Amino acid sequence: MALTEEQINAMGEKIVECLKTVYDPEIPVDIYELGLVYDVQVSTDGEAEILMTLTTPNCPVAESLPVEVEERIKLIDGIDKVKVKITFEPPWDKDMMSEEARFSLGFL
Repeated sequence: MALTEEQINAMGEKIVECLKTVYDPEIPVDIYELGLVYDVQVSTDGEAEILMTLTTPNCPVAESLPVEVEERIKLIDGIDKVKVKITFEPPWDKDMMSEEARFSLGFL
């Protein structure tokens, strides 16, 4: 059964909530507020695609963080498949962090 636009939007919100529970182990802020998530897409078939980056290409969690994101999103009811894509374009910098994250880290 295909998801409606309303269901897709609700699914997207659930994914964002989920992403806010995933933390970069070196920085005490979730990956969404850090600005590591560039895009979240949900198809009418319940497939989620996350486009994200890492703080650096040499990030120590480069292997495990995308897997953790995928595993957590798969737990959302209605999501049948998850694809996490890593990109370094544009490269991440601290200006991508939310105001909340900057405040939390003492940048404000």
